[in-house]
Amino acid sequence: MPINITMPALSPTMEEGNLSKWLVKEGDKVGPGDVIAEIETDKATMEVEAVDEGTVAKIVVEAGTEGVKVNALIAILAAEGESVEDAAKGGGDAAPAPKAAPAETPKAEAPKQEAENSSTASDPAAKLDKPIRDQNPAAPSPAPTTKSGERVFSSPLARRIAKDAGLDVSAISGSGPHGRVVKSDVEKAIASGTGKAPAAAEAPQAAASAAPAAAPKGMSDDAVLKNFAEGSYELVKHDGMRKTIARRLQESKQTIPHFYVTVDCELDALLALRAQLNKAAPLKDDKPVYKLSVNDMVIKALALALRDVPDANVSWTDENMVMHKHSDVGVAVSIPGGLITPIIRSAEQKTLSVISNEMKDLGKRAKDRKLKPEEYQGGTSSVSNMGMMGVKDFAAVINPPHATILAVGAGEQRPVVKDGELAIATVMSVTLSTDHRAVDGALGAQLLAAFKGYIESPMGMLV
Repeated sequence: MPINITMPALSPTMEEGNLSKWLVKEGDKVGPGDVIAEIETDKATMEVEAVDEGTVAKIVVEAGTEGVKVNALIAILAAEGESVEDAAKGGGDAAPAPKAAPAETPKAEAPKQEAENSSTASDPAAKLDKPIRDQNPAAPSPAPTTKSGERVFSSPLARRIAKDAGLDVSAISGSGPHGRVVKSDVEKAIASGTGKAPAAAEAPQAAASAAPAAAPKGMSDDAVLKNFAEGSYELVKHDGMRKTIARRLQESKQTIPHFYVTVDCELDALLALRAQLNKAAPLKDDKPVYKLSVNDMVIKALALALRDVPDANVSWTDENMVMHKHSDVGVAVSIPGGLITPIIRSAEQKTLSVISNEMKDLGKRAKDRKLKPEEYQGGTSSVSNMGMMGVKDFAAVINPPHATILAVGAGEQRPVVKDGELAIATVMSVTLSTDHRAVDGALGAQLLAAFKGYIESPMGMLV
């Protein structure tokens, strides 16, 4: 039986991607774990591994194709002992995605199956990111999920056999790579009589009206361009990254009630400690093993402040307050066409030298679009530093699911009053943007005070 290879969802919010390169050709044999293609998402370029063994019978979507929907058929494998020609003819007949998005999106009626999927009605993010299943019966099915909504990784062949046998793939233990359910697992479940699919529950009547509201649209080309003389401009198509940034920040400002708290931090003690630590760095191959930046120390200070004020290290949901056990600090990195926020995990537990070296590695791979989804998704708070660009102060937009983001300005010499006398100090203004649903004003001020304490007494970051 032919094995369909479909466009994988490389992140929870991915809806489509660009098939940038095939690393195999028709007639090649592949096995589980073999890298077969490179997929470009809005944030990174990632390798795709085969999960089944077979021979590449047909490549359906050519390299360089843009806007390939998740779960769309991209290639067909011939199973062991199967004719390549027969597999190529008998595989799925879904057409490849077009190389460019159409100028106008046709109006589509909400599918009847929407009522069955209305369990996501209380989760706005799920509504925005959940792809609507193609109504073509020949199109591949979306990956199954557990009751808790987690995706079950399984091969297309395993899903097909399980469906024919009336089994629930989410109830079967996988023995493939990363716990993926493969053909042999389903055959064992059939032999042992386990993994029976539960009876389908009736959808509540009210669910039929729970269709997600459409996101507000910006101004059309015609509405904007009528204000400018013809020939005085050129149009540059939005890429996937810019569309994602626009959607997420629009969602943030429309759903998160922001408020802002600003303090000035004196940097002289921190700059002196930084110089001392860098001077003491051991050498390896005639190069220091670390070189601390002010930003590295800002990351550490915020991580420790979140540890000291745990009620501010949270995320908001409609049902719960998510209390995080570690300070996973995202750091905004500017890359061509947009920005990305790689994350320093458990930053409160790491030394400054480890944070510095991790940040250099993440920043470099971010600019090369080589980050893995787990390296830039999630986090508990984030830092946006524009001080190196000479910006004195600004307010950053919160990046969901975070409840806070720290905007860092430039350190500059300013007049200050100390012990009743005028003096000069290096001062940095920082502004904390806060989700008022999760962090109240006094709590935000408490978090910022803890941060200021570590910046102005930096030895506390070393103990």
